[in-house]
Amino acid sequence: MRNSRTSSWRAYRPEAAQPADAGGASGCRILGLDPGSRRTGYGVLAWRAGEYVHVTHGCIDVSGLEFAARLRRIFEAVQSLIAEHVPDEVAVERVFVSRNADSALKLGQARGAALAAVPVGTATFEYAPRAVKLAVVGFGAAEKGQVGHMIARLLALDARVPVDAADALAVALCHAQARRLALLMRVSGRRA
Repeated sequence: MRNSRTSSWRAYRPEAAQPADAGGASGCRILGLDPGSRRTGYGVLAWRAGEYVHVTHGCIDVSGLEFAARLRRIFEAVQSLIAEHVPDEVAVERVFVSRNADSALKLGQARGAALAAVPVGTATFEYAPRAVKLAVVGFGAAEKGQVGHMIARLLALDARVPVDAADALAVALCHAQARRLALLMRVSGRRA
């Protein structure tokens, strides 16, 4: 049996491993999207030197329109969000298929309309709902209320965040954490 000395995870200090420009010199702006055929949540986070800063959040409500008009409105609203906030990266929640195939198809079309609005060259990432909940709450089967509560706590928001916007902020936060982890792994790989 080989006797090798390894350091414990308890001794890990992320601030020691994080480089000074941990998000680039100017940071990174992330647009999180939670697509829906009636309400699409969005949230924008700025990630600077390992800290997450809330920029904005909200919902694109298209519930009173015909389905084709809903898709066009989602497309146009995401386009205007991107023009206003100029995100460096976009994170989207992956479609969850349960029992109703018709709902899954409509959700997929809404997601497609949102993704079609993302300009060429903007990095886009997708995360499973379970991974998002795990990253934010620490439990992959968390309820929406738990996600909303944790988002308000983690981002120090005073006001209540609508459910769809909280989900979108959770997607953006999940991506920011995945991005930070990838950066830390690159840095520790260079040291080894």
